Amino acid sequence: MSGQSTYELDRRYVFHSWSAQAALKPLVIVSAEGSYVTDGDGNRLLDLSSQLVNTNIGHQHPKVVAAIQEQAALLCTVAPQHANAARGRTAELVISHAPDNMERVFFTNAGAEAVEYAVRMARQHTGRNKVLSRYRSYHGGTTTAVNLTGDTRRWANDLGTEGVVRFFGPFLYRTAFYASSEAEECERALTHLQQTIEFEGPATIAAVILETIPGTAGIMPPPPGYLAGVRALCDRYGIVLILDEVMAGFGRTGAWLALDHYDVKPDLITFAKGVNSGYVPLGGVIISAEIAATFAQRPFPGGLTYSGHPLACAAAVATMTAMADEGIVENAARVGTEVIGPGLNELADKHPVIGEVRGLGVFWALDLVKDRATKEPLAPYGGSSPAMNELVAALKLNGVLPFTNYNRFHFVPPCTITDDEAREGLVALDKALATVGHHYEG
Repeated sequence: MSGQSTYELDRRYVFHSWSAQAALKPLVIVSAEGSYVTDGDGNRLLDLSSQLVNTNIGHQHPKVVAAIQEQAALLCTVAPQHANAARGRTAELVISHAPDNMERVFFTNAGAEAVEYAVRMARQHTGRNKVLSRYRSYHGGTTTAVNLTGDTRRWANDLGTEGVVRFFGPFLYRTAFYASSEAEECERALTHLQQTIEFEGPATIAAVILETIPGTAGIMPPPPGYLAGVRALCDRYGIVLILDEVMAGFGRTGAWLALDHYDVKPDLITFAKGVNSGYVPLGGVIISAEIAATFAQRPFPGGLTYSGHPLACAAAVATMTAMADEGIVENAARVGTEVIGPGLNELADKHPVIGEVRGLGVFWALDLVKDRATKEPLAPYGGSSPAMNELVAALKLNGVLPFTNYNRFHFVPPCTITDDEAREGLVALDKALATVGHHYEG
């Protein structure tokens, strides 16, 4: 099928997410390999988006493709009440990369469902209803998950009925606490969270949920001591701590899980995306021994027809095995430290429109501004702008498939990206930033 035929078929029949349908002009992708995709016009683009920050192992990894084919020849599907080798092996490998207080895995089809079920577990375990989540976060598009979300996508779906209370997390660049250092930001953010808990009533709160490192909201690594401080508050008040690793997990930050950078043990961990690079949809909840014990003799009220689907699990086993055998997590850490981080900071020295560079591994964001002194964003919160549209067009013209959100550019390639590919992306970004420099007003 030609690129034009594919486009016409899509526009005739497909209903797209998060979009006004009449205004859409979707890019046709016909094939992909490694760090690149090919569009409907035959253009080869460096995928600095990892699609939706999920192709951690790159496109069409031969070992993962082969594992899916082999599993399909053996057993395409099986109901979740039965034991299956692919499912059991996936759970074993996931647990092997989790903190030592983790015991079981409940499988879902995606990250949003993982959040839904983690919250349900926390509520059942504690007998409480409220869940605290931070502004500048994203947890998924299903009802509970989108209400936990702290960005504009929540607004049209939020009736204020899901038992969610939001708070401000640490973000020194745009501090809500008038802090002047990371240490001060951390201390004041923890004080704010403690006050929120106390005013809401600790005995009413089931869980605090945090993206270990917020992703779509801006890739904001927490300051040292913050996650440990949240853990301490949860322990003090008997609150479940849920860490959302859907985007940050499985190599993205240069560690198996982003929480590995912070020496913290949550009660529940949600995952998806990078566990099998999205080759077949898969997500899940990693469950602590204490919460698993709650349901040892008491039925857990939930389930999914495709929980632990064998094709998805076979892809996950092959992905995690290849990551370990090929040093893919280590590559993400190294290329971030040696190439991407230094390269982005060099661009910040050259282009005033870059207000801040944030990230680690292959998980980076540029906060783009009109004025470094005022930090006025290059696009409004919740929207785009001519400048950002020009940036996206220039990036595609220079051979890059980008990830942008509001006023930010996210440099989020596969964990398998090579040094030369990363430099190719930096060169393209340099050229694209030059085209929007006239929007800078400082």
